[in-house]
Amino acid sequence: MNRTLLVFRHEFLRTVRRAGFIILTLSLPVAALLGIGVYRVASNAQNPPAQETRIGFVDRLGGLTQSTTQGTIVLIPFDSEGAARQALIQKDVEEYIVIPPDFLSAGTVQLYMTNQQVSPPEEITAAITRFISANLLAGKVAPDVIGRVETPLTVVMTTLTSTGAVAPQQGGYGRLIVTAVFSFLLALSLIFSSIYVLQSLGEEKENRLMEVLLSSISTRQLLAGKVLGQGAAGLIQVIVWVISFPLLLRLASSSIGGMVSTLQVPAYFWVLGILYFILGYSMFAVLSASIAAISSTVQEAQGLAGFYGVFCIAPFWFLSLLVLYPTSPIWIVFTIFPFSAPVLTLMRLGLTGVPVWQITASMGVLVLSIWGGLLLAAKLLRTYLLMYGKRPTLREISRNLRSG
Repeated sequence: MNRTLLVFRHEFLRTVRRAGFIILTLSLPVAALLGIGVYRVASNAQNPPAQETRIGFVDRLGGLTQSTTQGTIVLIPFDSEGAARQALIQKDVEEYIVIPPDFLSAGTVQLYMTNQQVSPPEEITAAITRFISANLLAGKVAPDVIGRVETPLTVVMTTLTSTGAVAPQQGGYGRLIVTAVFSFLLALSLIFSSIYVLQSLGEEKENRLMEVLLSSISTRQLLAGKVLGQGAAGLIQVIVWVISFPLLLRLASSSIGGMVSTLQVPAYFWVLGILYFILGYSMFAVLSASIAAISSTVQEAQGLAGFYGVFCIAPFWFLSLLVLYPTSPIWIVFTIFPFSAPVLTLMRLGLTGVPVWQITASMGVLVLSIWGGLLLAAKLLRTYLLMYGKRPTLREISRNLRSG
């Protein structure tokens, strides 16, 4: 069997059997399932079957006789405020209101209750508003118009292209939530997958196992096998999330509803997500190999590798600015910048349409960075992988690379 394939098989099986890899891969879907289950249990506990609420009213304005049933709230008329107060004391009504004769000019009603509250419940206020509005408009406006006036306004946004056609990429907070969650998962997968490459090379160098390996395999074969093996494991992780994400969204929409039921993930987003993982991982992996080559211990290598992990997480630090100015030139620059391109590009797709040229440019720069990183990593591995002791300085590295 080809020696590269042997290294690939060893690294792949070693990674997928790691407890940390298995926990990270499965914990996110399992945590989402638990969250949905807890929400359903809590919703059932907090929202018992609706019970009728009786509210008294004293009509000093006159003519308020219709629409006394507003959902589970029933308004009971009283001839005088004294009668309404007596009903409140005897618990025949939970509260009562007095509608003054100058309501049309003042627009205020007085609400009386026996328990102290900071403000009246929203559903009570809404029911009283609908009751008074329906009576004031009765006979003057058609019933369907009254219903439309009482129904809250819903604004649905649709983005058009420059030609007037409906754009394939639509924004909104729902889209932002989906892309932000997936981008965060992608950042985690990129960081952990590349760190596994660094740990594998660093441990073998620190334990001097590298001397035995390089006696029977070239540095190029060793690097290719490790990068491909760890990358295949990371790709499986991403695929598990890609498959489970729509299923979890469907389950959440049926359990939670609301905005969650409107969340959709376009197919092209998954394709771009996988492509950016492959490219981003390849770049970070060859950088990890280079860092492991010049480091004397795994701890030292992990400290040096932290800088590209920062670029993966940095877009989330500036999420508020990204939401306000998604097309700012600074974001265009970082969309093309290879360290931040995988995560930032996907996040911007949830906010606005990213031009094809920017996506093409970012992928092109990533490919060039991978090619340059491979050349650099191969030279550093040949030069420093069997060297121990003090880590070389940048000047020494530069001089050795020129002479090599």
